[in-house]
Amino acid sequence: MSTNVNGITVNGAPRSIDNGMTLVEIVAEITGRDLSQDGTPADGASLGVAAAVDGTVVPRSRWSAHVLESGQTIDIVTAVQGG
Repeated sequence: MSTNVNGITVNGAPRSIDNGMTLVEIVAEITGRDLSQDGTPADGASLGVAAAVDGTVVPRSRWSAHVLESGQTIDIVTAVQGG
């Protein structure tokens, strides 16, 4: 049985997640995309997303290794073209 971690903030909103949840899993949930363990979309299309934990950008190659902890703030941003 999994227990919940409380106090996570994702894009400014409080959220509860299961213990052991990784950054790649939360990005997949938020974007609604199936992601491989290396953070790339399973369908091979572009993702155009960056993720930061407590203000520090986490390289996509490390998303699956980054286990989320209570109290962390996660920002998931989408690249937008223009100026």
